Amino acid sequence: MQRPQAIRRRRAARLAAASTGFAALACLSVGLLTAAPQPDPLGEKTGGETTVFATGRNAFSFPAANLSDEERTRFVIGNSFFRRNWVEAPASTKARDGLGPHFIARSCGGCHVQDGRGEPPAIFNRLGETKDPTVALLIRLSIPGADAHGGPKHEPTYGDQFNNAAIQGVKPEGRVTLRYDTVKGKFADGTPYALQKPAYGFADLGYGPMHPDVMLSPRIAPQIIGVGLLEAIAETDILANAADQAAAAGPIRGTPNQVWDAPSGRMMLGRFGWKANVATIAHQTGGAFVGDMGITSRHFATEACTPAQKDCLAAPSGQSAAVQGQPGVEIDDKTLADVIFYQATLAPPARRSVNDAQVLRGQALFAQAQCATCHRPSYVTQSGPFPHLTSKALSGQRIWPYTDLLLHDMGERLADGRPDFGANGRQWKTPPLWGTGLIKDVNGHTRLLHDGRARGVLEAVLWHGGEAEAAKDQVLKMKKADREALVKFVESL
Repeated sequence: MQRPQAIRRRRAARLAAASTGFAALACLSVGLLTAAPQPDPLGEKTGGETTVFATGRNAFSFPAANLSDEERTRFVIGNSFFRRNWVEAPASTKARDGLGPHFIARSCGGCHVQDGRGEPPAIFNRLGETKDPTVALLIRLSIPGADAHGGPKHEPTYGDQFNNAAIQGVKPEGRVTLRYDTVKGKFADGTPYALQKPAYGFADLGYGPMHPDVMLSPRIAPQIIGVGLLEAIAETDILANAADQAAAAGPIRGTPNQVWDAPSGRMMLGRFGWKANVATIAHQTGGAFVGDMGITSRHFATEACTPAQKDCLAAPSGQSAAVQGQPGVEIDDKTLADVIFYQATLAPPARRSVNDAQVLRGQALFAQAQCATCHRPSYVTQSGPFPHLTSKALSGQRIWPYTDLLLHDMGERLADGRPDFGANGRQWKTPPLWGTGLIKDVNGHTRLLHDGRARGVLEAVLWHGGEAEAAKDQVLKMKKADREALVKFVESL
């Protein structure tokens, strides 16, 4: 009879090999895989049969556990183009040239390190200058008004986002500055707390001043586990959440965001982005390629250069798609589809410590404080809008993401003052909570919220306001042991 320990080792080895292929093996090597216990009614298998039992540095980088061998191969190919750097054109590397002219990262993985969450850059002086480039912190820009599809109207000189890097011969748009002011308070039991309120600015602007009415919104790159499962939630379920909240007593009134989706060429329900301002993984991926790296594709075929940026407009384009039969764009349809597939099939890790008494106490407190109204625990998936880009393995799964994917007024303290399609300047989408407790293992920090201002779960709760003011007040009244239980529950997800 084989020993259980030996069986587990072989299973882990097979999973690592199937997940990573050749070049990606070092990137996706197993962190710590634990023997899978039986599922329980608390939703230990966060992604249903897609769930992986993984912790450690690579916890967010495994494929859905129920993919076929052929799909795992496609996952590895997509992973390669997600993680590897793109280069400036012209270059001998025709499959990966076309970076820029302006950019903030050289690869998708530059912002989503280990498929995880970014953090704000470190500050090293009183001027708010940052020690490192703001790679994982994106600053959206707009001015009052709307574009042709009802989205934000771009700032005329710098476009829809601020890019602090550029290829040779092109000026960077400038630098982001950041400083923090301290916001102090106390819990009902007298325990003090201190929050960090960020203030953003720009320096060394490459193309002159911005529009006097510019609006900016900072966005941290989130972890991308389970995004394919989120896309597979039925639209009717999300709209039913909104209807139920509207009909219930109390302040919580989540609203859906209707946004333009370029790949389908129509308005759709927003699910992704910090303001639910993106409907599909396909749009998110194509938009990020051109916006963050300057890599054009079929539905995002124009470089993000404004008329004021003459050097940007004159820069050379890449050859990667041209040599594959798609002249005029820099990543061909097949390669882009593989990157989309890779992201869509990244598995959520299983919950941990599900039978721990403190976790169970925290789960009860989470529901009691009405946190579960916005952070809806569970759904059964159907299928996404582009089945050919994802996998049948994502359909029919009981998942536990803890989100309603709706917009909520979060109060003035979190407001960015910038509309985004139907979202106003005080609204943010409820982010999914799965994987929260593993961010420190994967990315070495615990920064949360849309701009990473919160240094952990409890600080994130204390920033809540607006519709969530009453829930926050309940947490402020909790004794220390209950606060710790609440945090431990969220970190078990």
